[in-house]
Amino acid sequence: MDTTLEDIEFLSSSQHRVGVLDALIESPCDRRELRTLTGASSPTMGRVLTDLQTRHWITKEGRTYRLTDLGEFVANRLGEFRNAMDLERSLREVWPWLPHELENFSVELFSDVTVSRPGPGYPYQPVERITELVQDAGLMRGFGMVMLKSSNLEVFFARSLDDLRSDYVYPPEVFEQIFEWNPDAVLKAVRHSNCTVWIHDDLPLDDRCGICLFDDHVSICCYDRETGALQATIDTGSPELVEWAESYYVRLRAEAEPFHDVDDLISLDSN
Repeated sequence: MDTTLEDIEFLSSSQHRVGVLDALIESPCDRRELRTLTGASSPTMGRVLTDLQTRHWITKEGRTYRLTDLGEFVANRLGEFRNAMDLERSLREVWPWLPHELENFSVELFSDVTVSRPGPGYPYQPVERITELVQDAGLMRGFGMVMLKSSNLEVFFARSLDDLRSDYVYPPEVFEQIFEWNPDAVLKAVRHSNCTVWIHDDLPLDDRCGICLFDDHVSICCYDRETGALQATIDTGSPELVEWAESYYVRLRAEAEPFHDVDDLISLDSN
């Protein structure tokens, strides 16, 4: 086996070794504290400490153990890798639904993520997550298919008449569906100064994706292209993804036509 892989296996095969590094990256500890923090027995802790000292990752001063500079380097890089794998695990099942076709979209844009998916016997988690984001936001911007469920729409239009500022780019077919859901509510919101609607007849991925900026948070709604079923919502406060989503939103809004009133809808139907 490659010696580097052996070192990786040395760490990954023992939760107690990792636990000691995690503890010492926070502060120096004595042996009793390390046993309490890791749950290791006395003989196991003795072996772990000897192994880590042999590699010059930790040193002992009196009764206290601390990381060496080399050990701190290993602990920090291990933490970064574990965070990366936590993120990968969160995205793994929803990865096929994400907007890979859009320019510059990359897993590197994520630093954290909340994934909401329909579960067995309870399919409403993604819808509830969207409602939660709408309720908490002061400013909502975006494009594509985000809110198609009645419970989301009710909250959105109620907040649009209150203190939510929204500026959204819709595919014509999606906006027509929303209008048919409740024409009076839609027109009342559109005529309100808080709510600006744009229509774009060639949005990318308009049949399976919607991307929305809630203040400084991004939500991606993923739909099945064949059935139209909501597969997941993925949201994050990652600054890189916020910047990426905002650049797309600004570009698409510049290409869109403003919607003012019912005459604009009639115009859409005639096209």
